[in-house]
Amino acid sequence: MNCPHCQTPLLRFPVADEWRPHLPEDSPGAAICPTCLALEPDPDPPSTTPAFGEIGEPFPEGEAAVPMAVAIGLLDSLALNRSEISELFAAVEEAGTDPLLVLDRLATTGSVDSRVDLQGRRQQLEQLLE
Repeated sequence: MNCPHCQTPLLRFPVADEWRPHLPEDSPGAAICPTCLALEPDPDPPSTTPAFGEIGEPFPEGEAAVPMAVAIGLLDSLALNRSEISELFAAVEEAGTDPLLVLDRLATTGSVDSRVDLQGRRQQLEQLLE
């Protein structure tokens, strides 16, 4: 499965029931592009969570990985997804990772060419989530 935006192979993963309502479509899984960070629904995800380090060293692993990936996928529309992003970021923080720091570091990672201006979104999020 390749990214429809940049043709990079997608990183596919299952999404727990608690995070599925935040996906753009009702799907048991999702796939994130390690290059442009586009998020796509995955109707037939693998049974195990992959190593999200493929996206870049700053990307969290463990319990923070899936909510962070879903939150990044929602960054294209802060106005529509503000409450979802807030909830997902809270889960990332509870898992011991600073989501705004992840965005900072991804913005400066050479392997990531995000479709969304991560630095700009980070500044907007900082104001919105206060």
